[in-house]
Amino acid sequence: MKLLSQDPALKRLSLKNPAHFLALGFGSGLAAKAPGTFGTLAAIPLYLLLAPLPLTWYLLLTAVSIFAGIYICDKAAKDMGVHDHGAIVWDEVAGLLITMIAAPKGVIWLVVGFALFRLFDIIKPWPIRWLDAKVEGGFGIMIDDVLAGIFAFICVQLLVHYFS
Repeated sequence: MKLLSQDPALKRLSLKNPAHFLALGFGSGLAAKAPGTFGTLAAIPLYLLLAPLPLTWYLLLTAVSIFAGIYICDKAAKDMGVHDHGAIVWDEVAGLLITMIAAPKGVIWLVVGFALFRLFDIIKPWPIRWLDAKVEGGFGIMIDDVLAGIFAFICVQLLVHYFS
């Protein structure tokens, strides 16, 4: 995988810094192409660790990933000097966790959730695109992916209801 090592903003970060490591999706955000997709892929092992938990714990840890993500993404963005650098992918991690809330277990549902989340994250329907353009800071970095995750979650739940 080719990395974005020539980007001066990335040279201001260190994978040894826990906030940077998480903001970069365990390093997956360093992919030269489609870092958001790689960040979402990096979320899969975390999802697989959380999926067996009772729903209450899954929801709590997903909420922690969102609220911690506001700080994590804000810190990385400030340290880089760039608002929403493509390498910052913790928002994709949180978005996939939201998408997969109460989803049935199995590879098919994980693939469906992954695809739906990526679709909403890429096309950014209203109000996602508006929020992405207007809201700054760590909250701004996180909110569009949180909403994309909610949209994907609703679609997954509708598919489960009608096809499961």
